[in-house]
Amino acid sequence: MKTSIVRILSVCQKEILQLVRDRLTFGMVVMIPLIQLVLFGYTINTDVRHVPAAVADHLNNSFSRQLALDVQATQVLDFKAVAFTPAELERMIRDGQVAAGLYIPRDAERRYYLGQEAYAQLLIDGSDTVLGAAVSALGKFPFQPGNVVGNRSQTEALATRLFYNPERRSAVSIVPGLLGVILTMTMVMFTAVAIVRERERGNMELLVATPIRNVELMVGKIIPYIVIGLIQVAIIVTLGVVLFRVPITGSLWSLFAACLIFILANLTLGLLISTLAKNQMAAMQMFIFVFLPSLLLSGFMFPFVAMPQFAQKIAEVLPLTHFLRIVRGIMLRGQSLTTMTDDILFLVMFAFIFLVISTLRFSKRLE
Repeated sequence: MKTSIVRILSVCQKEILQLVRDRLTFGMVVMIPLIQLVLFGYTINTDVRHVPAAVADHLNNSFSRQLALDVQATQVLDFKAVAFTPAELERMIRDGQVAAGLYIPRDAERRYYLGQEAYAQLLIDGSDTVLGAAVSALGKFPFQPGNVVGNRSQTEALATRLFYNPERRSAVSIVPGLLGVILTMTMVMFTAVAIVRERERGNMELLVATPIRNVELMVGKIIPYIVIGLIQVAIIVTLGVVLFRVPITGSLWSLFAACLIFILANLTLGLLISTLAKNQMAAMQMFIFVFLPSLLLSGFMFPFVAMPQFAQKIAEVLPLTHFLRIVRGIMLRGQSLTTMTDDILFLVMFAFIFLVISTLRFSKRLE
């Protein structure tokens, strides 16, 4: 039988009409590349700028003020707070209030003019290796105060002290981030097809005949995945410690509690997708539309502070952004949950709101 161009074109026409009539698929074909190209083209930036920092100035004269202003003029650091002691700078870095600190001792000016190295010190949060490397580059900052003529030859103008990852091992930063990425990928994807699968397999008729309420069905759907998620957490944390020597400086119970809240947030997001999608293919398309921004905007691949303000605002509505702050704070900086209440409360409210919306959207009536 000879191949017919007419028959091939007829099939092509049928597929095109089907794509046009399927608004979700057509929207994904057009909107995914458009939105993500524009969004990620502006937000993906490896040049770290405007890192929130604090300064502890024990010298407090024109020399130290010019030093702080010149460091800020590099646009790598933005001094958002003032500390009184180096210990307070360390506490602010540990609690996540700032990512770096500049300590100017009382003898900084004397050390400068005597030609001594490291007349001031940079304290840096090394839990993000890209951010830590960018700020550490300020160690050779070419400072020239007042009317001094000529360049002062100095190999290290500012001493740098890297906290939480002094060896600058990328695994220390990546493994805690991978914990959030893997949980996002699996938890959202599993539940995104949960209700849709019931409909496609014909199990919805059985649910309609039962006296179960919507909220009971939703809770029953997510409980098994909570257990699966906690098993994943145990596997990832164990392998991270054994294979990659990732430290856990904070409480292990706090880590699992934070993971539990994050799992709930992802599961409720997946349930909402499940109530919106008509089939499993549509559910997977919605999942990809949510997952890619989470992967690129949360601070996992690129420093959060390097993104423009509008991208940071978008990232703030993503659960992964808040979880990365929490998990890095617990595992690397030894923070407690009480010092991260804003991020914890966001995840709790996110899970509650999306569970309510999913429950209201779900209907046991057959279409």
